[in-house]
Amino acid sequence: METGCGRTAMAMGLTSKKASARCVGVERKNLITVCRFSVKTLLEKYTAEPIDDSSEEFVNFAAILEHILSHRFKGSGSWFSSDGQRSFWEYLRLACSKVQNNCIASIENIENISTSRAKGRAWIRVALMEKRLSEYVSAALRDTKTTRRFYDDGAIMLREEATVLTGMLIGLSAIDFSFCLKGETLDGKSPAVIDYTPYLKFTQSYDYLSDEEDRRSVDSSNSEESVPEHPYIPLVTDEESWSNKCRKMEQRFKIVYAQKGYLEELVRLRESQLKNVETENKCLRAKVEELTVQNGHILAHCFCASAGKDDTPSMLGLCGSLASLPSSKSLASLKSSECLVNISAEPSPALSPS
Repeated sequence: METGCGRTAMAMGLTSKKASARCVGVERKNLITVCRFSVKTLLEKYTAEPIDDSSEEFVNFAAILEHILSHRFKGSGSWFSSDGQRSFWEYLRLACSKVQNNCIASIENIENISTSRAKGRAWIRVALMEKRLSEYVSAALRDTKTTRRFYDDGAIMLREEATVLTGMLIGLSAIDFSFCLKGETLDGKSPAVIDYTPYLKFTQSYDYLSDEEDRRSVDSSNSEESVPEHPYIPLVTDEESWSNKCRKMEQRFKIVYAQKGYLEELVRLRESQLKNVETENKCLRAKVEELTVQNGHILAHCFCASAGKDDTPSMLGLCGSLASLPSSKSLASLKSSECLVNISAEPSPALSPS
């Protein structure tokens, strides 16, 4: 009897673990899917004006990203947190510390932002303004030791969905963001709340999916680890089908156009940097040539100075002649008036007959 009860308890435990793992898997897929919708919405709504905290699309995206970075985060408190809260900022502060020219120190020094949650929200905004959000997340994921230290098993940051996340965030580099890093949005007291209302229309059909990757993502979410497929299948006429196709093409065009503008700006920046380097290189070459000429004069003077210690008149005459000549002349090109020894027509007293 006791053996039967033990087996029943073990079976119930395994069932509970499977149900828990299934719920965690559903959470991951739902958060990644909603994040994809949010990024696409931001790209569609973006115009020439920068996006700020007044944008409902951004507020929702920031809440979604905060939920993703907090998914299966270990513990709610920390002995090294000044406010007793432990948020994803504690993880990013360490995992992104080795990124060159990172914004960690500047966020730590922002006035009126003291809580860990507020610093994490400030980091999201600063990373977007720097157009380096995907770079920061990728660098943090490469630090696997720190990532496992801060996240439990099944977390998005420990699964393949994290790679999908970094790919989605690259598109945000085409958008200009402008934020004021103070106010109630960064106080860290109120939790981030996701508004699913803008995405309810996407649950009726697959018309919102613009490529095969998104279709495979939704198909995989309908596996045995996820929720069952919605039984409602909308009736789509030919006219509606063509309208949806046109809308998809328009969305793709806007995204590609925004990314094209970002890449063109990046190319212009690199060309400007290349011109500056070429100009600096020319200046350095001219300076090297000038120093080479000066070095030749210095060597000639040093040679004459060392030869001046000798009392031989011929050596003194040679040094004087070399010092007076330009460096570009050679002995073969000397004129007759520049001869080193002046031969007189009168015989030397030493050579005259006695």
